[in-house]
Amino acid sequence: MDAKDILGLPKTPLPIAQEKKSRPHKDSQRKPDGISREVYALTGGVAPLMPSIDVSQLKRRPPSDEKITWQWLPFTSSARKDNLQLYHWVRVVNGVPPTGDYSFAKYNKSVDVIRYTDEEYAKYLTDPKWTKEETDQLFDLCERFDLRFIIIADRFPTPRTVEELKDRYYSASRAILVARAPSPGEVAGHPLVKEPYNVTHEIERKRALSMVLSQTKHQERKDAEVLAEAKRIAESRMAARAAEEPDLPVPSDIGPESAERAVGPGDTISPSNVQVHAAAAAPSTSVIADNSSTLASLRMLKVYLRTYALEQMVQAASSSAGLRTIKRVEQTLQDLGINLKPKVPTKAVCAEHLELRKEILTLLNLQKQLQYKEAEGSSFRDGSYGDMPGTAKRSQRAVDQDRTFVPDTISFGVIPGDRGVKREQKRKGPGRASETPSSPAGAHKRPRKMKASDL
Repeated sequence: MDAKDILGLPKTPLPIAQEKKSRPHKDSQRKPDGISREVYALTGGVAPLMPSIDVSQLKRRPPSDEKITWQWLPFTSSARKDNLQLYHWVRVVNGVPPTGDYSFAKYNKSVDVIRYTDEEYAKYLTDPKWTKEETDQLFDLCERFDLRFIIIADRFPTPRTVEELKDRYYSASRAILVARAPSPGEVAGHPLVKEPYNVTHEIERKRALSMVLSQTKHQERKDAEVLAEAKRIAESRMAARAAEEPDLPVPSDIGPESAERAVGPGDTISPSNVQVHAAAAAPSTSVIADNSSTLASLRMLKVYLRTYALEQMVQAASSSAGLRTIKRVEQTLQDLGINLKPKVPTKAVCAEHLELRKEILTLLNLQKQLQYKEAEGSSFRDGSYGDMPGTAKRSQRAVDQDRTFVPDTISFGVIPGDRGVKREQKRKGPGRASETPSSPAGAHKRPRKMKASDL
C-alpha cells in the first residue's frame, strides 16, 4: 500500500526538479611552489606585508660534493676579557670547522672613558668637593656601566645626585682633553668641549618637568587660559603697532581734503560730484585698513617670503574691487609689458609694483566714473523738458510720432468706439475693472470680422 494512501494524501505527480543554477566558472589558479595548501587558502595568493624568502631558496638543495654536519665545538669571544671558553653547535662543511671571532662579538660596544694620571689630576682636576678616591671610583663605574648614571648613582659608595656625578665626570674629561691638546682649536669641535654640561640648567629642567607632571586638570586649564589671554594681548599690540607704523607708504592724494581742493570757489558742488569723490576716496580708506591688517598678520609670521607678502598686499589692495576689475588691472599690466609678479622681488620693487597696481585701479575707477557722468549728461540733455508740467516727454512723443496711423475703416465691421473701450480696460488693469461703466446690453457681442473671401 502506498504511503499517500495511508496518510490520506492526494496522489499527485512529483514536482519537476528545478534546474540547477549555473555558477560562474572560477579561474583556477595554480598554487605556487614552496607554499603550503593551508597558507595559500588563507592568503589567496596575496603578497605578504613583510618581504619573504625567494621561492627558489625554499627547496634549494646543497651541492652534491658538499657534506654538511653539525658539531658541538668550543668558542671564545673577543667581547670578554677573561678568555672564557664556551660551546655551541656549529655548521661544519666537509669536516672543516669555521674560523674567526664569535659572530655576536661585533655588537659589544663600549664607551671610551678618558683616563688621567696622578700628575694630571694634581694639576688640572683638583676640586675641594671631590677627593681623588671618589673621582677614581666614579671613572671606574662609568667605564663599567657605559655612562649609565642612574646605575652609577645607585652603586656609588657616597650619597651623590645624578647631576653631581655627571658634572664631575664631564668637567674632568673636558679639562683633560684641553690640557692634552697642543692648541685649543684642535679640540674645539669635540662634543665635550663644544657643548659643556650645565648642571644648573639640568636641575632647573628636572624641577620644571616634575612640576608639569604633578599638575592637576584644573591647573592645566588655568594655564591654558592664561596662555590664550597672553596670545590675544600680544596679537592686539602687534596689530596696533602695525596700524601706527605701516611699512609701505599709502598714497593720500585721493581723500576728502584733496576732493575739496579739487573743487574751486567758483565751481558748483552737485550731489553727483560728491558721489564721485566719495567713491574715489572710499577705496583708499579701505586699502589703508586692509594694508594695516595684512602687515599685522605678516609680522606675526616673523619669517616669510617677500613674494608671499606681495601677494597678500595685492589681495588686500584689490579686495574692494570686483573680479572683472582685477582682470582689467592684470590685462593693463600685460599691455604695458610688466610681469604680474616681479622677477626680483626686493622691497623697493614690491613697493613700486604695489603702487602701480593702485594707480591702475584708481585710473579704472575714474574711467568708470567718467562714463557714468557722460551717460548722466546725455540723459539730462535728452530729457531736459521732461520734468516741466504740462509737457509730454520727448521719448513718448517720439513713440507717438513713429507709430503708423491706422484708420478705423481698415477693420471691417468693427464698431469705432469698441476698440477704444477695450484699450482703456487694458490700461486700467484687472484691479480697476469694477470702476469702468458697464457696456450696453447688446454691446458685449462683437460682430464677426469679414474676411477677404467674403467680399
